[in-house]
Amino acid sequence: MINIKKYAAIDIGSNAMRLLMTNIVEQQGRETQFNKSSLVRVPIRLGQDAFTVGEIAEESIERMVDAMKAYKLLMKVHGIERYMACATSAMREAYNGKEVADLIEQEAGIKIDIIDGKREAAIIASTDLQQFIKPDQTYLFVDVGGGSTEFSLFTNGKITASRSFKNGTVRLLNNMVNDIVWQEIEKWIKAVTEQYDNIIMVGSGGNINKLFKMSGKKQDLPLSYFYINSQYQFLNSLTYEQRISELGLNPDRADVIIYATRIYLNVMKWSGARNIYVPKIGLSDGIVKAMYYGKI
Repeated sequence: MINIKKYAAIDIGSNAMRLLMTNIVEQQGRETQFNKSSLVRVPIRLGQDAFTVGEIAEESIERMVDAMKAYKLLMKVHGIERYMACATSAMREAYNGKEVADLIEQEAGIKIDIIDGKREAAIIASTDLQQFIKPDQTYLFVDVGGGSTEFSLFTNGKITASRSFKNGTVRLLNNMVNDIVWQEIEKWIKAVTEQYDNIIMVGSGGNINKLFKMSGKKQDLPLSYFYINSQYQFLNSLTYEQRISELGLNPDRADVIIYATRIYLNVMKWSGARNIYVPKIGLSDGIVKAMYYGKI
């Protein structure tokens, strides 16, 4: 006898909005399964507005409202019984972010929680990350978004340090990250990792997932520093148009993937990590599991 619950998560990021619908399969005597039913991604680059002019533009608001109405209908036809919508750095920093969230609730009937970087990292940690981590090893989890990058250090199976920095792909694309921010990240990473040998890095985010897919590796194998560096050089050698036409990257991925790769490379260098694992986890997965396990 099995019981199936249907949950959904909406992740409103700086580069795109995602709707993840999940079938949660419960069976006595067996571990609960979380099976992705559908993932819908809409490339509304809110960070372009929020980080450059400090507000979300009218055109973006209209697209958000339309997308949320569509998400509401999709959840209805899929029979979703519970959902949660979370917005990250772009909505946090736009002075009209709360106003936009209120409008979406009024127009589309979807309530949006605007969360800070620390809570974002905690929700992501609710994913399969805990199952992936071995208690006798040290892991540095890195989630690169459009507006910020979240770091969590796991030792003895628990988070011992975490930090969010305003260094993301959309900010880098718009030349909004100065040397001081990079220096702060380097200083923090070196401080929290210096006492540990053999740091293992775990990466999260659409860009590292794309890099992993391009590698053709099996899911349980890591990407090496050498591979990440060679891909960085290769991507830099191509024009924006070539990344779309020759590599098949989406237009909203083809420009930011280089900046994400640069972040991962620097973090690997500063932490001494030689490999990065990519278990395909993110905020939307974390939201579903955090709802199910009563953490939010």
